[in-house]
This record gives sequence, structure tokens and C-alpha cells, in this order.
Amino acid sequence: MAMLEVNGLQVYYGVIQALKGVSFEVNQGEVIALIGANGAGKTTTLHTLTGLLPAKQGSIIFEGKDITKMPAHKIVEMGIAHVPEGRRVFAQLSVYENLIMGAYTRKDKKEIEENLNKVYQRFPRLKERKNQRAGTLSGGEQQMLAMGRALMSNPKMIVMDEPSMGLSPIFVNEIFDIIEKVSASGTTVLLVEQNAKKALSIADRAYVLETGNIVLSGDAKELMNDDSIKKAYLGE
Repeated sequence: MAMLEVNGLQVYYGVIQALKGVSFEVNQGEVIALIGANGAGKTTTLHTLTGLLPAKQGSIIFEGKDITKMPAHKIVEMGIAHVPEGRRVFAQLSVYENLIMGAYTRKDKKEIEENLNKVYQRFPRLKERKNQRAGTLSGGEQQMLAMGRALMSNPKMIVMDEPSMGLSPIFVNEIFDIIEKVSASGTTVLLVEQNAKKALSIADRAYVLETGNIVLSGDAKELMNDDSIKKAYLGE
């Protein structure tokens, strides 16, 4: 059984249908890329998975439990963390305070402390800047903070929306290295990314979304060599 099963997901914004019956699955330990043009429904899919948008039809099953109508904070408790598009750090709070906010579903102080140390090990720059206001960090550092904050909930699965957006090429490489390390440590990753080439280079499998429908899926390396994908998404 897949860790996450999405079946026939339909989502509307008012009268406009954003998702038209999206189905896909994510197995434990995989990195799955969701690629597609702007407006294809990628962010809508993630928002629906993490309880930020209601589904009109369809179901979301996580580890055998139906989470379709579950509120967002309960979904975090179940083990799904969301790194939103645009980072969404708390600009006025310090790096440390932002990270602690990520552990709000956790009660065990010792466990929170252990997670904090793990995050600092993975992101030494955050440790250096722990007392600095998050709003004064560079874009790449804010992205690291958003990822660190999500990891503070000790997730089984991490959902990332456009982690490389607006970052310099050096930071893009660094962020993707971190995603690979997060995956190697046992956390399942569902990745939405405009940079299709980068996403496919680290993913196990990928799904292509077009105007609210999954139009193609398969092994990420095979999709990378697919002529239609090259033309549409890889600029080749």
C-alpha cells in the first residue's frame, strides 16, 4: 500500500474548477516531483493535501487513514509538513523562534531540543543566525529556515512548493542537495518545482499536471528523456 494515495481529487475556486480528478500515489521513502506550467494546479494540489483547501470530490489517504476532511493542524500531527511557496517565514521573529513555531504540535521538550539540534546540524547557517530576525535573512537562508521549520515537526513526509523560486544558482544547488539529504534520512518528499530539470534529476518518479489533470507519469529519468517533456518543460 502506498504511503499517500490521492484519488479523483476535484477542487474549485468558486465556479472555476482547478483540479479535475487528480489521482496519484507516493510510496514511503520516494522523492516524487509534480511538474507543470503555471496555473496547472500544482500548488492547489499541495494545499488540498495539507488541509488548506477543501476538496469537492475525491479522497486523500495517508498511511491508510482518510485525511480528506481533516483540519491542517491535525494533518501536521499525522506526519505531513508543508514548506509553502514564497517561504512564509515570520519576518519579525528570530530564526530560533521560527523553528520553535514548527514544533507546535510536539509536546516533548527533549524531543523538540533534539530536533532543533538536528536542524542546526543540517543548516549550520541557521545556527549562526539563530538570534537574527528572519526578515533580514537572504532568500536562500529564508528557504533553509522554511525547510528547517517544517522538519521541526519530525514529519514522515515533507511537501515542498517551489523551493528554488527566486534563488541564485548557488543556493538552488544547495537547496536541492539538502532535499536529497532529507530524503536519504528517511523522509518521503513530494516536490512541486518550476525548475523541472532539477526536480527530475533528484526524483524517483514524476507526474505532469496540465490544467487540473495528470497527463503523464513515470520514472523521473525516463521523463527527462521524453521529447514532449523536453520541449514543454526543459527548454530543449
